[in-house]
Amino acid sequence: MMNTLLENSHRPPRTIPHSAPGHIRSADYLRRIGVQDLPPRTAPFDRGYDPLTVESHLEQSAHLMEALKISMACWMIADESVTRRKVTAATYYGVPTITSGGPFEIAVAQGQLESYLDLCADIGVRRIECGEGSTNLRLRAASIAKLARERCLEVQFELGKKNAGACSDHVVDVLVDQGRRWLDAGAVQLVVEARESPKRVGLFHKEGDLDRAYADRFAHAFGLDALLFEAPSKPSQFALLDHFGRDVHLSNVRLEELLRVEIYRRGLHSDAFGKKNLRLPRLEASRSPGN
Repeated sequence: MMNTLLENSHRPPRTIPHSAPGHIRSADYLRRIGVQDLPPRTAPFDRGYDPLTVESHLEQSAHLMEALKISMACWMIADESVTRRKVTAATYYGVPTITSGGPFEIAVAQGQLESYLDLCADIGVRRIECGEGSTNLRLRAASIAKLARERCLEVQFELGKKNAGACSDHVVDVLVDQGRRWLDAGAVQLVVEARESPKRVGLFHKEGDLDRAYADRFAHAFGLDALLFEAPSKPSQFALLDHFGRDVHLSNVRLEELLRVEIYRRGLHSDAFGKKNLRLPRLEASRSPGN
């Protein structure tokens, strides 16, 4: 089905002869300088890339991906065989796929939720994102979760409205209550809304600064493992990592920005090296041979 992947799986691993002077693997070096071996905590976003691009990023970085979010409704109008190929590639590399919330909202508004869930299950995605960012959801969380479970689909719920502006005390209270209802209904994670421009959206002020107090309220209410913070821009990615440290889960990161986010998370980015939550531990300098 996927000749390129199958051919690669039979290729002998590229190795450096053990007799080569200075032979060392990158993983060994990273341990020596104090970089932690972290589980994947970023769900990058396929914005409608061609299948070769997606497959190449999976080959390079699947071990860094918590999941792969497939693009808005673009996957519905692309050639279906290509969509299936991308989902199959992610499955091959052990990366769950998630549909974004917009198609869910349209399906509900058009009275076709069950057909939408049938399609997602047939395509092979692992999880659907639910939300009411642009609509008002009248179906109960428990009813939606039950329909998804019947099709072996997981559910996550996106908190917040697309155009409601920055958070307030009242809005956070409402979203926390809403999040608890969805977790009680069986949602596996909650998504905190953000947009391409972080200014005056969700957790970000009009200047684009992260509202740390509101971010902490979500973290205290649900714990970091239950939250996916949308971070589609460099300022939002770095701000959330600066504040929460390595354990924060990020979503909607462009595929081509995943490695940058992950070196920042590990303290290998020049801007992260001195940050309290991210800096590497101080190690005793090793002696050079002959000294």
